[in-house]
Amino acid sequence: MIKGLAITPPILGRISIGKVVEKNGKHLPERDDQFTITSQIQGKDGWVKHPLDEQLRTKASNQKLRSIPVRMIFNDPELNLRAEYSLFDRQTGRPVCVGNGETCQRLTSQGVAQHPCPSPDLCSMAQGGNCKPYGRLHVNLDESDELGTFIFRTTGFNSIRTLAARLSYYHAASNGLLSCLPLQLTLRGKSTTQSYRQPVYYVDLTLREGVDLKQAIQTAKEIDQESKSSSFNQEALDQVARQGFANAQFEMDNEERLDWVEEFNSDTDETVSEGEGLAQPVTTARTKERSKPNQGEGFMQDIQQGLQQSVQALN
Repeated sequence: MIKGLAITPPILGRISIGKVVEKNGKHLPERDDQFTITSQIQGKDGWVKHPLDEQLRTKASNQKLRSIPVRMIFNDPELNLRAEYSLFDRQTGRPVCVGNGETCQRLTSQGVAQHPCPSPDLCSMAQGGNCKPYGRLHVNLDESDELGTFIFRTTGFNSIRTLAARLSYYHAASNGLLSCLPLQLTLRGKSTTQSYRQPVYYVDLTLREGVDLKQAIQTAKEIDQESKSSSFNQEALDQVARQGFANAQFEMDNEERLDWVEEFNSDTDETVSEGEGLAQPVTTARTKERSKPNQGEGFMQDIQQGLQQSVQALN
């Protein structure tokens, strides 16, 4: 295995509760009160929606997608949700410092060095709001690819705190059978002083509608027994994933870092993007690149058709 390369779960698409729109040559975040599921393909009008978005939306009331049935692919909560304090270079998108509130890995001219991490409020490097919690939640939506994931990224304390708590609670209550529980992502809203009493949306993880905890645990036990009878080794899968994450000091894909840094800085406690709230615009080389003409409409139609074919088995 190549050292220094984070081996992360395969990503089939993205889950967001906001979007980025172009105004006056800048990409600005825009809130939304619903989920959007996109592919990993980006056209001139933004990210191309994944066919699962429309499929789930037709089942939702008022066409508002505010809950998504999901399955965790790991039993260990920290493998499904990766979260740490991250300080990014706003021009390059490269992570400069990544910490957990106790220790941090910091990029210096001599390489990567380890330092104490006092949290953003007490760190001199983090002054000005440049260091924020950064969470990535991997969930499975497409049963035809049981190890493929859709990723939800956020710098919102509300989502990270809530998701971390839910994952830990469900893991404990089910005796470690987190990957077998029938779960769903649920969009919630609240108002805060920092949001000037305007609604701020964050993501929660709950049991699917109509299922109580006892039923969910019984279902999880049955799924676990069936998996073991077919020689499926969940413990080995978790261990391999753990080793893959630990293979790099900074878990950040080169292709995603410029996409993410445009929406990373925020005025409120929740950040938009593939996350929540409001964010300040950041002009980068990628921003300029996106303003150029992109693929033609015919090409985008071909992409849409190809994506539709990839989920026909779910209809």
